[in-house]
Amino acid sequence: MFAVIKTGGKQYKVSESDVIEIEKLEGAEGDKVEFPEILLTSDGKSINAGSVKVEGKIVSQTKGPKIIIMKHRRRKNSRRKTGHRQAYTLVEITSITKA
Repeated sequence: MFAVIKTGGKQYKVSESDVIEIEKLEGAEGDKVEFPEILLTSDGKSINAGSVKVEGKIVSQTKGPKIIIMKHRRRKNSRRKTGHRQAYTLVEITSITKA
């Protein structure tokens, strides 16, 4: 059985015992998380929309790689350099049950 969930503005196809990397969620390691927005579910025979509960637990809070942003205007002696590291949460899907 799998489900398509939406969190952090993105959609993920998940099954039980999958570990997914999603945008940062509040909570500590071991906390339980419930995903309220379920877009689609399938059990292999039929496809349904909604009436399913997807739960998971937080494995860890991590950061992605550093991305360097460089803006440069030629012949103006104007440069700007910034960086960014996106915060992620690793979540293990523990159960997909019919509500």
